[in-house]
Amino acid sequence: MNSRRDHRSNRTALFDGIEEGGIRASAYSSHEIHEHDNDLAIEGMQDRVNILKRLTGDIHEEVESHNRMLDHMGNDMDSSRGILSGTMDRFKMVFETKSNRRMATLVASFVALFLLIYYLTK
Repeated sequence: MNSRRDHRSNRTALFDGIEEGGIRASAYSSHEIHEHDNDLAIEGMQDRVNILKRLTGDIHEEVESHNRMLDHMGNDMDSSRGILSGTMDRFKMVFETKSNRRMATLVASFVALFLLIYYLTK
């Protein structure tokens, strides 16, 4: 008899929300449920916006760092260009006279021979 009573109470609990002719209205109206869903969606979007804001800040810092590095490299390239142009002017002065031209050819030949031996032994 006790099991029958438990069976009836379980059945009553299962069908508690159903009345004759339809389902009873819930404690929350559909408007309140939609408002709660909207609030949850807004919170989720705010979290995403905050993540994107931090990410764009990090990207901005990285871009600024790269721009500084590129400016530094550009300045280094300009100074290297100045040094190379001075060296080229000195080579032009060496090649102006015939004896200097022979000396430069001799030096260039020794450098080429050294590089050839270096690569063959490596």
